[in-house]
Amino acid sequence: MEGEQGVDLLRVQLRKQRALAGMNQDEFGRRTNYSASTVSAVETGTRAVDLPYARRADEILETGGLFESLLRTAQQDGRPAWFMPWLKAERAARQLRCFHPTLVPGLLQTENYARAVLRFDDTRPEQEIEQQVAVRLERQEILHRDRPPQLVAVIDESVLRRRDAIMAEQLAHLLRMAELPHVHIQIIPASAGLHVGLDGPLLLARLPDGTWLGHLENHLGGDAIGTEDKLATMLARWECVRGVALPEDLSIALIKEVESRHGPQ
Repeated sequence: MEGEQGVDLLRVQLRKQRALAGMNQDEFGRRTNYSASTVSAVETGTRAVDLPYARRADEILETGGLFESLLRTAQQDGRPAWFMPWLKAERAARQLRCFHPTLVPGLLQTENYARAVLRFDDTRPEQEIEQQVAVRLERQEILHRDRPPQLVAVIDESVLRRRDAIMAEQLAHLLRMAELPHVHIQIIPASAGLHVGLDGPLLLARLPDGTWLGHLENHLGGDAIGTEDKLATMLARWECVRGVALPEDLSIALIKEVESRHGPQ
């Protein structure tokens, strides 16, 4: 079972079993110690199903571990359940905006860079890491399809100047990607000093109907952001982040300058 289908099945079963138990979303929320809005968001797919939620639902609905089992099955292909709402948006998006204060955004990572990042968690078995690397590379295929989304990526200069051996390859890849007409890369120079983007990564997708979906990640997972007020904050912060970045031509020149310090490929 593919992860996306598994998550959809999990949501269907959550709704079905709640209804069979004679509970509306308000009552189920009270019993599980979640708000009714959270229950609704989980069941409609705007909020990820995490392990605590699945276990609590199993407990209240007396399903014998059904939801935990479905969640773990959905996660086996390297796509964590909390990431599925964003993955759907990413595939459908007309425009993508991404910024990470300390890393190259996932859609622009090389295989070796992605592998190094995923190894930050040294408790993961190698097989799982390789599976997740494959998933990340598969995501990047949207940039090479017939009608790709526009990608605007902002990267902090400090990210470029990591001295890891894999950076020469990664910088060369950024330059190749920047040659694509729909990929726009801008660099925030060190001279910008402190800026709002240092608070954390930003991911935004403009969907075919013109609406936006955001995504915020942390050490434990991530959440899709679809409410108007929170999206307004994310979009405003994005404008601030992009506002301190260099224009594209100067950004590419900076990447080339940093790449030259790594010597010939």
